[in-house]
Amino acid sequence: MLLKWFIDHQWKQATRSPIFQKNLIVNIFLGLIVLLLFLEFLVGGIYLGNKWHEIFPDVHPVTKFNSFLLYYFAFDLILRFMIQTLPVLKIQPYLHLPIRKSSIIHYLLSKAFLNVFNFLPLLIFIPIAVFQIATNYSVQQAWVWIVSVLFVVLSMNYLMVYIKKQLVAKPSIVGIFGLVMLALALLDRFGVFAISDISALIFDAIILNQELILIPILLFGFVYFVNFSFLKNKMYPEEIQIRKSRKLDSISDFKYLKTLGQTGEMIGLDLKLIWRHKRTKSIVYMTPLFLLYGFIFYPNPEFKDFFSFKIFVGWFVTGGMMLNYLNYAFSYESNYFDAILAHNIDMHRYFRMKLTMGILISTFCYVITIPYVYYGLDILLINSSMFLYNIGLLSFILLYMATFNKNRMDLSKGAAFNYQGMGASNWLAMIPAMLLPILLYHLFKAFDLPMFGVAVNGLLGIIGLMFSKSIMEILVRQFDKRKYIMADGFRKR
Repeated sequence: MLLKWFIDHQWKQATRSPIFQKNLIVNIFLGLIVLLLFLEFLVGGIYLGNKWHEIFPDVHPVTKFNSFLLYYFAFDLILRFMIQTLPVLKIQPYLHLPIRKSSIIHYLLSKAFLNVFNFLPLLIFIPIAVFQIATNYSVQQAWVWIVSVLFVVLSMNYLMVYIKKQLVAKPSIVGIFGLVMLALALLDRFGVFAISDISALIFDAIILNQELILIPILLFGFVYFVNFSFLKNKMYPEEIQIRKSRKLDSISDFKYLKTLGQTGEMIGLDLKLIWRHKRTKSIVYMTPLFLLYGFIFYPNPEFKDFFSFKIFVGWFVTGGMMLNYLNYAFSYESNYFDAILAHNIDMHRYFRMKLTMGILISTFCYVITIPYVYYGLDILLINSSMFLYNIGLLSFILLYMATFNKNRMDLSKGAAFNYQGMGASNWLAMIPAMLLPILLYHLFKAFDLPMFGVAVNGLLGIIGLMFSKSIMEILVRQFDKRKYIMADGFRKR
């Protein structure tokens, strides 16, 4: 009965929303895409399951597939972190009613169970169990394997729910978890141990010793209990509000910002905006993916002499996060852009704050990626050149192009696969970001001066910093021409 009430209340909340009709068409379209995705996974899973032993004819097919499972679960965690939304329920209307808190929490956690990421993998795993495990072992062992893998998938689901919840409560725990994942990836990359061997050992053992099915079941129970305990301790709205206010106050009380005067105060407000909203926070959470991008290409011998791609990677790891900030510098503030225009704000100082934030973001990314010098001194030189290009030239271009964006941005939604609020200017700004450094490199390479082309990118950045005051005047004048057009666009919902 209680479950029926919860479902009925949420359905009424959704259908009575003023934007229900608008979202209905979008949701139908997304539903069709998900259905198509399910069909593609099903066909691909049946084909893969039937042909798997032919793809790796020299090894045991089940052992080979099991060796990939831990890699899949690691990728699954990363993908969930970027895309998966948290189950939500407005608990305040229920707290004064004679309803057990445990019932509310169980319902909330059960919503996380109904996630598409929990079922898509089964369209691959079930054919593997039918065509490979049942053939090479027995039907019973195939069932044991499927149930074990399913409980691990569900464990990943609730583990990601817990990690995302901890990002608000204890970010240090998430940081430690990320460092452990990075350490394991590096140990596997440099051959200290092979995760594939451990993966094959674990899941082969579950097939051969069916009583080991208790391990993934207990793992799921443990992760579910951890989530349950965490949510039960946070069921008091006043505690959440106090914690949020303290967190935001700690940002505004950052001592170094006070030494920057009014510019520091503006940076503090911008940090509050970033940390308060889902869309901006989700971009911050994706920072490790930006910074670790080099590990995909630098170790690969195929890219060893591919300088053009090294320049792109150098720009991406040192300037990708800066682009995400400066490209939407005004769109992020679209909800209160009229207030910015109405107040007596020195626009030179305002633009200086935006530029300072962009430079700080790029500098942080550059310093973190210095260890890539392990793969060659040329990589450090390219990254240094692209860092100077980003802060001295690209930052000004992005701020200039941002004045042409007049699309209101909803910061309450995540950033993954979300193009709401993006305009043509945001896409056009990526042309100088990605292509100009590579074109300059090839221009000088044509005269047999490839490294001089790399140096010119950095030199352009230095020149831009030297003339930053003059460029800032141009930006402020451009903003004055466009501010009322931008404000009119930001008012449209």
